Amino acid sequence: MKVQESAFIAEKRPLLVRLRDALCAEFDYASVLAEDTVGRDYRVSRHDVSVGEGDNMRGFVVKALDGGRYAEYSFSELEESSIPCVVAAVRELLAADVRPAGLTARAYVPPEAEPTVFSGATDYEIDPESVGDGDVLDRLAALRDKGLGMDEAVLDFIAWTAWQKYTKLFLSRDKDMTQSVMYLTGGVVAAAMKGQEVKQAYLPCSGLGGMELLAKMEENVAPCVRTALDLLHSEPMIPGEYECICSPETTGMIVHEAFGHGVEMDMFVKDRAQAPQFIGKYVASPLVTMHDGASSADQTATYFFDDEGTLAHDTIIIDKGVLQTGISDLQSALTLGTEPTGNGRRESFARKAYTRMTNTWFEPGHDKLEDMIASVKYGMYLECPSSGMEDPKNWGIQCMVNIAREIKDGKLTGRIFSPVVLTGYVPDLLKSITAMSDGLELSGTGFCGKGHKEWVKVSDGGPYIKATIRLG
Repeated sequence: MKVQESAFIAEKRPLLVRLRDALCAEFDYASVLAEDTVGRDYRVSRHDVSVGEGDNMRGFVVKALDGGRYAEYSFSELEESSIPCVVAAVRELLAADVRPAGLTARAYVPPEAEPTVFSGATDYEIDPESVGDGDVLDRLAALRDKGLGMDEAVLDFIAWTAWQKYTKLFLSRDKDMTQSVMYLTGGVVAAAMKGQEVKQAYLPCSGLGGMELLAKMEENVAPCVRTALDLLHSEPMIPGEYECICSPETTGMIVHEAFGHGVEMDMFVKDRAQAPQFIGKYVASPLVTMHDGASSADQTATYFFDDEGTLAHDTIIIDKGVLQTGISDLQSALTLGTEPTGNGRRESFARKAYTRMTNTWFEPGHDKLEDMIASVKYGMYLECPSSGMEDPKNWGIQCMVNIAREIKDGKLTGRIFSPVVLTGYVPDLLKSITAMSDGLELSGTGFCGKGHKEWVKVSDGGPYIKATIRLG
């Protein structure tokens, strides 16, 4: 079934069209974005059960360009009588001509666009709004009980899930587009105890759709508990450079941090990234082809058009090791003289649009995981990533991984190290990749911030990879 358009958006559409027409009659360019988001989240553990509202919000933002000037105005209520007030507010903002330091009026040029009428929706099987809170909590409690019952060393077991459903309407002189999207995220967390030491393991679950995705979480219960129990026997990591096999989740973190923010083209405009100097050059092994785009995969960062009315893309950032391009919002593309890639995203209708990643991943290769492990004389199998950061200006990367499993003479020995810090210079790391598995997995339970704020939903992933990595 298709996600239904928000009744709120449908009701306000005639007013939004009239607002668009009033703005376009007065200014060189104007657009209106309307958003209605609903959701709910659930969590159960040994001692706690909770139900909460998701990031529920509804509102509007107007963007206008006139005579080289730029203005945005956001608001949460719209009636017939308020249309002149919104137009007047935009007029006053344009007259004030407030712009960030360093940007001239020439930067604000009305975008050219093909006339586009579009309506799209994602699919689901079980609508979360049709399922009672009690039923969801019962299913999560069953997962909790299964986890708690697996071993007496399990101190606690947490199961959580959250769903989000949104409709967005974008209107400009040339565009009339609507999209309705729903995704579900979730995860299980096992905490195990030996003496005074407590270790935790986490396995995520995410995808487009509804409550049918909860079935995937049950498959993660046993592996999550086993990992937590394994961690009770872990040792401190011995610093050094190792031949490593990275799980798809670890690959995804490397993809996101290595060439994520570093190819966001608003960073090109601000001269805060090295990437522009390497366009057309090898920055990775010829085995590496990297994608980003809302249309490049079906995951939590999938959408049909971005918050500036650009249709979703599948952008090839690296093609067989060669850096091809970055990703951009509309304003960065206009400033740089490039085509926008559909990566203009807002945290909400009340926030500015920035260039942001969506679904970011490496293409799979042709190798088998068992052959990759067998090829390692001495190294580590890395899994369960937890966090990462990068320096787009200097291309440094630092990531946290929960587990490194020792490989010796092509076999896992059972020896485990934790926690693990993965560091390095991005091109060196990516050029060291010598094998990529033939499967592809993406995960989308996390959010990504622009600096320390402006959080949006992203997903990342790829195949298993073999690379030389510095660990500590």
